[in-house]
Amino acid sequence: MSTRITPFITFTLLIISILFLSASRMSVSDDLFKSSVFTPVNGFTSGVEGPAVDKAGTIYAVNFGKQGTIGQITPTGQASVFVELPEGSIGNGIRFNKAGDMFIADYPKHNILKVVMGTKKLSVFAHEARMNQPNDIAIDSKGRLYASDPNWKENTGNIWRIDTDGKVTLLEANMGTTNGIEVSPDNKKLYVNESAQRKVWVYDLSASGQVSNKRLLIEFPDFGMDGMRCDATGNLYIVRYGKGTVAKVSPAGKVIQEITLTGQKPTNIAFGGKDGRTAYITLQDQGNMETFRVDTPGREWAMQQK
Repeated sequence: MSTRITPFITFTLLIISILFLSASRMSVSDDLFKSSVFTPVNGFTSGVEGPAVDKAGTIYAVNFGKQGTIGQITPTGQASVFVELPEGSIGNGIRFNKAGDMFIADYPKHNILKVVMGTKKLSVFAHEARMNQPNDIAIDSKGRLYASDPNWKENTGNIWRIDTDGKVTLLEANMGTTNGIEVSPDNKKLYVNESAQRKVWVYDLSASGQVSNKRLLIEFPDFGMDGMRCDATGNLYIVRYGKGTVAKVSPAGKVIQEITLTGQKPTNIAFGGKDGRTAYITLQDQGNMETFRVDTPGREWAMQQK
């Protein structure tokens, strides 16, 4: 006995399929930009900072449990101590190069530290006594680091470049309180923000790592800023310290949207996850991390896949 599928049944199945796909897309869309708690409150100290994600998807941040440590967090939110820094050293920004090595801004000792991940061997990669305190760091496609260097008491700051051989070069002095710093996906722009002045500057970045043509990208009327990171299309995610949000800003300097967090004092942001579309945010007032999904992979995650 043969079974015939009538046009009515075919049409009904088609409608059900369309509704199912629409519902699935709406569900995924509705999950975007909604922050939730990722690690337990007060698992980190109030100095929690510098989130970064390695190629395997493990998340790292400074000051887990106590000052002077680097914590590692699994994609499910389980945290533990990865390494303890030398006596007197405290980390801030963290970055990974293409070889997988970790770099840490050690602000009390004016160092950039290097950790070889396989052995956990830790060394001083660069030292610059003229720095106020290396704060946040960014990395370009050639492995060069860029460090913000604020003087919080004077509300001033500098920008430094650290080459792959550890040589340190001053790019600009006598700025405002330099804090968040990032390189654009095409490696042709360097973004730097000034926390106290609430300004984000953009420079042209040359192939040799020089900066020029400084201009204002955006100025906020209230609250501070801390870390910031680009997605793969060049949008800049800026954490708004005191406001409890992350502002998504276009390369033209327009606020696309603001994501509300549980905590009020976010310090930095990084991207990871299997598709690079999971944001991880460190919170000073909560001593933990939050997370939300985004629509475009992070710049450094995309860079690690090449």
